[in-house]
Amino acid sequence: MAMHIDRFDPATTAVIVVDMQNDFIASGAPLETPMGRDLLPTLSRLLDHARHAGMKVIYTTHAHRSNGCDMGLFAEIYPPIAERAGLIDDTAGIEIYPDLAPRGDEIVIKKHRYSAFFGTDLDIILRSSGIKTVIVTGVTTENCCHATARDAMFNGYHVAFISDATGTYDYPDAGFGPIPAKDVHRVTLGVLAVSTAHVMTTDDVIKKTATA
Repeated sequence: MAMHIDRFDPATTAVIVVDMQNDFIASGAPLETPMGRDLLPTLSRLLDHARHAGMKVIYTTHAHRSNGCDMGLFAEIYPPIAERAGLIDDTAGIEIYPDLAPRGDEIVIKKHRYSAFFGTDLDIILRSSGIKTVIVTGVTTENCCHATARDAMFNGYHVAFISDATGTYDYPDAGFGPIPAKDVHRVTLGVLAVSTAHVMTTDDVIKKTATA
């Protein structure tokens, strides 16, 4: 019933680091996601492993033009976006958080919606690189990571969703009571595990990586 990945072949695997940018991760950021900071050591360990094994590492950053022409309905949903307080192109806020800075020629893809595939060249890059499996990490579990995992599966990629290298924030009461981040995270993982991806830990990735 669920997707299952037995082994990772580094030559055909890419790690996608979703939106680990200053506007989400830095203390006091306009869209601060504390759980994202908490996962920094684990995600760093996963990236060290991926690079050592020879996996491709690709970053995304969520960015909008300052004139608002590509914001769409986000301007209605998120006040910091409407007020140009966060996720604005050519500002420090969209840069990857320093602790996770890309290395060498690692790609950073600018995206304008939740999914890293929507309106970007991510699929072209992955296919041109011979990638068959993607490992999804970053923030937020239920929005950008979830949407990226779904679109990856829709596009024919096997998806590993990393439970201890993804995170989110507390949800306010929108008529259903407030929802703590840990509950949003847990439920999203449960949905993805049945419908979309092999949900696993960083340790699972390391154990399942094929070695020469």
